[in-house]
Amino acid sequence: MKTIVSEKGQITIPKACRERLGLRPGTVLDVRTDRGRLVAMKRPAEDQFHKWRGRGKLPGKLTVDQYLGKARA
Repeated sequence: MKTIVSEKGQITIPKACRERLGLRPGTVLDVRTDRGRLVAMKRPAEDQFHKWRGRGKLPGKLTVDQYLGKARA
């Protein structure tokens, strides 16, 4: 497959390649050069909840089990 570099330095990744690699809008690629070649690698998907883990505070210094028991009652 072939693609052409635009005046802005952009390229279009052919649809067959995007589908095969699971590239969707918003996918982050790491790009580097290697012995005269352009290499792009898909970054692993980031856990959406990772940045929030451990940040929540339960009211009244309850344990999670105590809080859930109260909330479900």
